[in-house]
Amino acid sequence: MPEVACLEDEPLPTVEAGACAAPKAGPVEHLRIGFFTEVYRPVVNGVVASVDGLAAGLRERGNEVYCFAPRMPGAERSDGAVFRMPSLPLPSRTPYRLTLPLVSRRNVNTVIKRLSLVHVHSPFITGWMGLRYARRYGMPVVYTYHTQLEAYAHYVPFEANATRYAASQLTRTFGNLVDAVIVPTAAMSDHLRELGVLTRIDVVPSGIDIEFYGAGRRSEELRARLGARRGERLVLFVSRLAIEKNLDVALRAMARANDPGLKLAIAGDGPARGDLEELTRALGLSQRVAFLGEVAREQLPDLYASADAFVFPSTSETQGLVQAEALAAGSLVIAADTPQNRDVLGGVGVLCEVNAAAFATAFRAIPLEPDPATAERSRGAAGRFAIADQVDRTLAIYWSLVEGGRISDSA
Repeated sequence: MPEVACLEDEPLPTVEAGACAAPKAGPVEHLRIGFFTEVYRPVVNGVVASVDGLAAGLRERGNEVYCFAPRMPGAERSDGAVFRMPSLPLPSRTPYRLTLPLVSRRNVNTVIKRLSLVHVHSPFITGWMGLRYARRYGMPVVYTYHTQLEAYAHYVPFEANATRYAASQLTRTFGNLVDAVIVPTAAMSDHLRELGVLTRIDVVPSGIDIEFYGAGRRSEELRARLGARRGERLVLFVSRLAIEKNLDVALRAMARANDPGLKLAIAGDGPARGDLEELTRALGLSQRVAFLGEVAREQLPDLYASADAFVFPSTSETQGLVQAEALAAGSLVIAADTPQNRDVLGGVGVLCEVNAAAFATAFRAIPLEPDPATAERSRGAAGRFAIADQVDRTLAIYWSLVEGGRISDSA
């Protein structure tokens, strides 16, 4: 295992409100879990949502969860047991940070040494930190595979094939050093096996608040604000705006469909927004496409419910939480035909080849009026993503390792 310098005699790093209480001693009636994540609030993405949702669910069951994450601008104050480590900005245009593995001796003694197990959410610096501490103090390690790293090779300023190979090697190496890997879809289990990961793999879908998203209501006023009048169809996209999301395919499909009554609302922000806005203008879609920027979470249920379809052309996801959210709101989901998207949709929705012609055909087939049967099928498919189920299955993995011993001692 590569050596990571965790400088335990450094000054105490920033600790957010509620994080200073030492774990309780005594018989093990609950678990003390250390989350190590490379990305965390105020960044908004699927990894952060998954980490937060699981942590909240575990705490509701009486477990203690301590999160170790990079210190980020605007995140000095936050609720919860979150330990912020120093970080540096990366050279590329991104909200992500380079974590400096500096943890004080006090935090090691009062928190890390007394953990029941470590759960890492990245194979990068924080992941290796968590793995190193776990091996040093004799505790199991669980790794959630949130991201297909090889799908993000375009962010690294090196030759693409070499970068993808290096990413695959990192995933295989790290996956074989932990005691169990959690993946959100069966397709990702198959993918890791193909990469050469031999460790125990458990499929546990990342959960969402089904009741929250299911409470969304269709609003003609909201639709009108987004440019869709009565008798017109509104398609919604929700995600970070980045090249790997393939939103350009949806825009070209809008142009190909050539329907003035077909509108697209795009919720989210990211590094590709400028290029996507320029493409929108070049395709003559400025009057039919609305860029909403970041949308507050509490506004999403009505947004999902007010759209006639949700489009998701991304092929880079391990699951894609927004698809589950759209299903919970009763949306018709039109997604790229990938193994993981098939797993998420569970036989509902529409799967398309990743090209403008296929998505344009799906857009033309969107019903002009809401279909109660479609909404019922979507909500039924969303039931597999209840946070309570995720917590149940994750706790079963934790306890099997804590009580049964570690699976791997190779680190």
